[in-house]
Amino acid sequence: MAPKNLEREARAARQRLRDYQARQQMHTSQTGRRKRDNLIAGIAVTLVFALAVGAQLLFFNGGPGTPVASPASSASPTATPSGSAAGASAPAASLAENRTWAGSMTVNGIPLALQLDGAAAPQGVSNFISLSDAGFYNGVSCHRLTTATGFAVLQCGDPKGDGTGGPGYSFGPIENAPANNVYPAGTIAMARQGGNAASMGSQFFIVYKDTTIPSDAAGGYTVLGKVTSGLDALISQVTDKGTADGSSDGKPAIPVSISGITLN
Repeated sequence: MAPKNLEREARAARQRLRDYQARQQMHTSQTGRRKRDNLIAGIAVTLVFALAVGAQLLFFNGGPGTPVASPASSASPTATPSGSAAGASAPAASLAENRTWAGSMTVNGIPLALQLDGAAAPQGVSNFISLSDAGFYNGVSCHRLTTATGFAVLQCGDPKGDGTGGPGYSFGPIENAPANNVYPAGTIAMARQGGNAASMGSQFFIVYKDTTIPSDAAGGYTVLGKVTSGLDALISQVTDKGTADGSSDGKPAIPVSISGITLN
């Protein structure tokens, strides 16, 4: 073979070697990147799962969304505030005008007549009025139902639908809580974190059968008012259907949502 041909072959061989080495280097780099990305993704998934579990554990002692083992000892219609958004705060207590408010709330097409006591719970009622007038509750679900004897509530008002959401702020104090810890059927009251009087936001609960909820270190639960009609329909069409998993505390078996609230 001529020297020039040999030289061309040598150059071609060297180029093929360089190309091969480049491909190997790229493959090694991509493999390392995939391993690194998979590791990061795995850590992220584990962290999210751990935070979710931690949040649920925080909720119940107590909080919505996680079934409780013993209604007598730990069941409570509690909520975790979502944290304060920039500039967000509860409305002034004076909005309740120190008077009784009447109105209606529609749940799954069921009209519930409401009566709220702005004199006994001015801060809580002002907050409920403000959120209702702003349309905050429209389309929001009732994410939690309890069916245990002596603890019968339907909890609503979380825009996230899992018990962790709120309006972007929290407030207190507890107002108009019953001294005997008894919440009669029809009671509308604010949910909150266990032991935290200033953790109310948008979540509330409707008591559909007489319920006793022991006070905790912070006290009882702010009673806003009551359902004056429509409770029987709510019971027959919603709460009597039970929970999705058949437990005494969990997500309602049928989807439940609020289509609107009007107050005057």
